Amino acid sequence: MECAYWLVTLPSIDGRRYVYRVYAPDDALPADLFWDAWHCHDEGPHPRAFDVFDAAEIRRPR
Repeated sequence: MECAYWLVTLPSIDGRRYVYRVYAPDDALPADLFWDAWHCHDEGPHPRAFDVFDAAEIRRPR
């Protein structure tokens, strides 16, 4: 099982969208990717991100 990365975009209360690179296997669950990115954002200095799964964009880079 190869470990690649995913891009997870989280909208924030300041109107910006923050993009995080999450390293995970190809068969990772979208919810796990979301929470990894959200916890990384929550521990950083940025304004609070929305903790709504449906508001996030999850994709593999080209």
